[in-house]
Amino acid sequence: MTKIRAAVVGYGNIGRFAVEALEAAPDFEIAGIVRRQGDQDKPIELASYAVVDDITKLSNVDVALLAAPTRSCPEYAEQIVALGINTVDSFDIHTDILDYRNRQMENCKKAGKVSVIAAGWDPGSDSIVRILMQSLAPKGLTYTNFGPGMSMGHSVCVRGKAGVKDALSVTIPLGEGIHRRMVYVELEEGTSLDQVTHEIKSDPYFAHDETHVFAVQSVDEVKDMGHGVHLVRKGVSGKTQNQHFEFNMSINNPALTAQVLVNVARASMRLAPGCYTMPEIPVIDMLPGTREEIVATLV
Repeated sequence: MTKIRAAVVGYGNIGRFAVEALEAAPDFEIAGIVRRQGDQDKPIELASYAVVDDITKLSNVDVALLAAPTRSCPEYAEQIVALGINTVDSFDIHTDILDYRNRQMENCKKAGKVSVIAAGWDPGSDSIVRILMQSLAPKGLTYTNFGPGMSMGHSVCVRGKAGVKDALSVTIPLGEGIHRRMVYVELEEGTSLDQVTHEIKSDPYFAHDETHVFAVQSVDEVKDMGHGVHLVRKGVSGKTQNQHFEFNMSINNPALTAQVLVNVARASMRLAPGCYTMPEIPVIDMLPGTREEIVATLV
């Protein structure tokens, strides 16, 4: 079996788990890891892999897993598909997904390659569940309740603010899709908590939720990568009322995100050139093996 050669771009929380997920996948091999500092201070767990500061220094890459901050994903995706490499990412700014998809669609068609965007667990796998629920009860309401747990995208956003050494954003579900953001910041000396709080609350990541910001001596002392979601839909099937569906999961946030990236990287090799979100991809193509082999296991 010819294996899919994957590069991991970025080696933070998601990048580390992406390497583990690729190592566990029977149909992948790791082409290398891209990190800003290249092979300087190369982590011991990457000793057997090529570690570079630019993806062009790797050979025969089929697909790049963009384990990078959300706001940098569109730029990386545009650059990398132009090199003839598929990309997958966990872009998580819900309101910007359609615009990103439209722009990247043109890049992919021009390059004859595939990008799968917004492929985490939310947006991503939860998006598939929400659409399935809506198809089962076309009229009704769906509530997505996150947490309690660490939001990686929100935490990365806060770490990017001036004067912030480290940050943790915890999502607390209040019910019916309403959330509270509890933000813990480790500040540089002389940084104003009031100013940082203002910048956080003004950011689109936080502007629509109740947000509280606290200064702590050490973010590492309060960090927990657990998270979860509770999806609820109550609606109508045909003309029959009171259909009620629920979906729950409790997860390690970056580990699940990394697994989803590997799943859609596999699927990207089976898609026509273009830019896709997860609901547009046959779920069966996210598993290793042929469709016939998988269908034969259905009961």
